[in-house]
Amino acid sequence: MIRFDRVSKRYPPGIDALSDVNVEVKSGEFLIVGGHSGAGKSTLLKLIAAIERPTGGAVLVNGQNIGALPRGAVPYLRRNIGLVFQDQKLLFDRSVFDNVMLPLAIAGFAPKEAARRVRAALDKVGLLDREKAMPIALSGGQQQRLAIARAVVGRPGLLLADEPSAHLDPDTAHDVAAIFREFHQVGVTVIVATYDDHLFPGARGVRLDHGRLSA
Repeated sequence: MIRFDRVSKRYPPGIDALSDVNVEVKSGEFLIVGGHSGAGKSTLLKLIAAIERPTGGAVLVNGQNIGALPRGAVPYLRRNIGLVFQDQKLLFDRSVFDNVMLPLAIAGFAPKEAARRVRAALDKVGLLDREKAMPIALSGGQQQRLAIARAVVGRPGLLLADEPSAHLDPDTAHDVAAIFREFHQVGVTVIVATYDDHLFPGARGVRLDHGRLSA
């Protein structure tokens, strides 16, 4: 499903975030990407979602060379990808319900079907009873759950998460990790960049060290 073929990513002024990375992720797999802060974990996820383009090598997603995709094709690629990044980009002037509704509205879903999907996603992450609340009224853990609901409301086949347990207390971190495991159990391919790899027992793990895969 996803293949990195000798992928490098360099940021100005000559900072190598990734160097000669080779890794493959099969459909339906759960992959943990570990490594120190600044190891290149976030960059790896951004390359899959075409948020960044590789400097060298090729990133292939379902056979498509992401680096060669025209800009107009990127939104179609992302329709099958759920993104949960540290900067959650929640809309604090909109309700919980409306935050999750946004990607469906952009995709042109019929209002009745969209509302049904939104409530199903909120129920999955335990926020159905808070659908009218504003994000500012939620705890940090609930805001992370809201970001997950928004990421999965379109029922993507691939879910990417960057440090989803960061800044959460241990109990909440375990609850959030359990949500990702549940999506994997129903066939979603999950890739999580995290230093808390103990939260995801049984998942295959790779580690980055200063932009390179370590043995």
